Amino acid sequence: MKTSAAILLLLSMIGVSACLPQEPQQVSQPELPAPQSSPAALTQSELQRFADNLKISYRVLTNVSDDQCARDRAGGRCFQAEISLASPFEFSAADWRIYFSQMRPVQSLNSSEFIINHIQGDLHSISPSAGFSGFKAGETKVLPIRADFWQLSEVDAMPNYYLVAPNLQPVVIASTQLQQDPETGLEVRPYMVAFTDEERQFKRSPEDNLPWAKANVIYERNQDTPDNAELAADSLLPTPLHQELLPEQAPVDLKKGISPVFIGTQRAPVAAALARLARLGVREDSAGVALELVSDPSLASEGYRLDIAAGAIKISAAGAAGFSYGLSSLASLLDPDSLQISAMRIRDEPHYGFRGLHLDLARNFHSKQLLLKLIDAMAAYKLNRLHLHLADDEGWRLEIDGLPELTDIGSKRCHDLAEDNCLLPQLGSGPDPDSAVNGFLTKADYVELLQYAAARQIQVIPSMDMPGHSRAAIKAMEARYRRLLAKGDSKGATEYRLLDPEDKTQYSSVQYYNDNTLNVCLESTFHFVDKVIDEIAKLHQSAGVPLQLYHIGADETAGAWLESPACEALLAADSSIGDKQHLGAYFIERVSTMLASKGITPAGWSDGMGHVRADRMPAKVQSNSWDLLSHQGHRVAHRQANLGWQLVLSTPEVLYFDFPYEADPKEHGYYWGARQNNSRHLFNFMTDNLPANAEQWTDIENRPYSADDRAGEQVSEPLRPENRIAGIQGQIWSETLRSDELVEYMAFPRLLMLAERAWHKPDWQVPYQYQGAIYNADSGFFNAELKLAQAQDWYRIANLLGHKELKKLDLTGIGYRIPTVGARISEGRLYANLIFPGLGIEYRLGEGAWQTYQGSIEVGAGPVQVRAVGADGKRRGRSLQVQ
Repeated sequence: MKTSAAILLLLSMIGVSACLPQEPQQVSQPELPAPQSSPAALTQSELQRFADNLKISYRVLTNVSDDQCARDRAGGRCFQAEISLASPFEFSAADWRIYFSQMRPVQSLNSSEFIINHIQGDLHSISPSAGFSGFKAGETKVLPIRADFWQLSEVDAMPNYYLVAPNLQPVVIASTQLQQDPETGLEVRPYMVAFTDEERQFKRSPEDNLPWAKANVIYERNQDTPDNAELAADSLLPTPLHQELLPEQAPVDLKKGISPVFIGTQRAPVAAALARLARLGVREDSAGVALELVSDPSLASEGYRLDIAAGAIKISAAGAAGFSYGLSSLASLLDPDSLQISAMRIRDEPHYGFRGLHLDLARNFHSKQLLLKLIDAMAAYKLNRLHLHLADDEGWRLEIDGLPELTDIGSKRCHDLAEDNCLLPQLGSGPDPDSAVNGFLTKADYVELLQYAAARQIQVIPSMDMPGHSRAAIKAMEARYRRLLAKGDSKGATEYRLLDPEDKTQYSSVQYYNDNTLNVCLESTFHFVDKVIDEIAKLHQSAGVPLQLYHIGADETAGAWLESPACEALLAADSSIGDKQHLGAYFIERVSTMLASKGITPAGWSDGMGHVRADRMPAKVQSNSWDLLSHQGHRVAHRQANLGWQLVLSTPEVLYFDFPYEADPKEHGYYWGARQNNSRHLFNFMTDNLPANAEQWTDIENRPYSADDRAGEQVSEPLRPENRIAGIQGQIWSETLRSDELVEYMAFPRLLMLAERAWHKPDWQVPYQYQGAIYNADSGFFNAELKLAQAQDWYRIANLLGHKELKKLDLTGIGYRIPTVGARISEGRLYANLIFPGLGIEYRLGEGAWQTYQGSIEVGAGPVQVRAVGADGKRRGRSLQVQ
């Protein structure tokens, strides 16, 4: 979902007519080629030896399209790359095949010795052709390819190529396995040739103005931010509604801890918040500072008052959320080195009621331990919704009572082309069903998560994406169908079947599947959806946390019903549905009504929700707007908010945490909507005036854009005064995130900026103009005064993170991204800075030892590298060469 290509958006970005890509080549699995020169079939040990020694490298040549790009796919765009195979010894066998993940399908291969086939999704195979001459010792064979669109990141090259031969176990090719940098802990791809050519490798078109985030570029961006620890001293995050310092009173020393007293409230609902204070060094002790928690029903449900005075602290709130947030503010004010807090008064409540984080467990599974850590961090920064993406094409991640195939088969990927025991490998998962990227939450795991989240005032929102993005469910239910049919149970076999076997529709999803969409004309499909929802609702009931909101997904549906006899019959029987083009809307409307009848609010992504007929939807609906602002995405958001729906911003170019922090080919993340999304970019987001962001931002190629928010036939309708944004949600999609550590790296510290924008409404935001307006770089609504206020606010937040808040992430074991250093050399002297002043910087000359940077220093003419040091002084960030 919202990830790999987002084809229509990409096509519009390059100025070509919108069309779906050509249907990927669906390869039946023929018998492997007979050996050309080997007298006997390969043995397992021979295959293993070949896999252990074969050296594979992947090199992007150019992203500049030429006249050999396929004209009928990807808008005529393609990139060129080389896959090189080198064997240190002679190897003449030809009865083998290499399977590998290539995120953008291969269009053509220029080779007389090999064939590349696209299997499904991103899975491809390399096999020797009739012209294969075998490997001579030390010989390198080069496979020049053209593939759809572009490849702008070294991280795109997926790992775990593996070898297959008849009657043998698959073997991963050792040279394509990931390694780990011992100093940064980051993934290293030994098979990927580093980018060096900014024009041909880094840029995606001749018009691309985006600069490579090298040290000198970052230095210029950071130069305005002062290093001033005083800015952080009495600041907290997220910023409160009102804060009054009491300088006439002495600071409160918490070294001896706190002694809580509960007046009209209970300890249990705030136990987690008290535990976080203890992890930061402030424990409960009868000799500690008195901490009164006093019930005050007059306050807003999530509001609180915090009074800090010499010898006493008082938190007033109407309920558990307010008390927890008051304690979170106390923790945020805390300097973990001194354990002192200035005397002050705070009155606070959130700007948005919905403050969410989304995590994709479907593409690559992530552990329950990570989820518990994320929930703790969300509570610490006053986020209150955890949206779990639990099913997609690549995996089903929640145990459902009565449908064991969903997890027995749908939760793992391995080399089983028939998909009787697992799904096809995708996303570089390799052939091993026990890989860490496979797995699921048991019913007990899910109940535990629900209870853990509820104890921290966080609502869990489950999502099984449908009717598109449903390949894992479809394949699992087909395996169930085959199993029960073999037992003679034809009725049971079809009870939850999700496809019409007579459907001849040819289609391709944006992730290049041609078999990933539920057939929405089958009653068995709705029976399946009903079953899944009921079983999830039972788990919520068991946890004591009723299921209030269920996310249908409903996005990026390719349509698997245009030539389905079942759909023709349904449309003939029910004229109210409309024609075949309305079948996707029919599914969403029917499932939404089903959910509402169970007392559950339906939610979905804005593209799918935009297809429905509003008069056929329940009164209460949530939509997540994921439309790019640089492509007039504000219009969709306003249109759906004006329906009276709860509109939650999920804006990709600022709220997708799987996008890179910086525009650097070595940075992790997808980039279809933005190639740089650092903490300052997120901090600057004007959430209450979406089109006004055109005054401060550019598009993906760093070009200015204009946002037209006027009413009119050819445009849209401005947001009406009675409607407002319900909240915002940060998204973590996991196609390229194979480990828990990478999720933490991508989520933090951006999660802190998400919390700031979700909780606090800044004074520097351009007021929304309900009469409509056009916003661009020259419109002038974001005037000099507002820009200065925004910058000064950022200086405070940047110093807060660098001098105080990142230390707390270290203390709670969160592996946040340590920023890359900005640096330049002028007249032989090194100058360096960071996005978060207060963190340490190191440099080294040539291959010498790393040294502490303490200010401008003479370095001479040799090569210089720089890197940052984490707040705890232990971890190091990725180094950059200074040019």
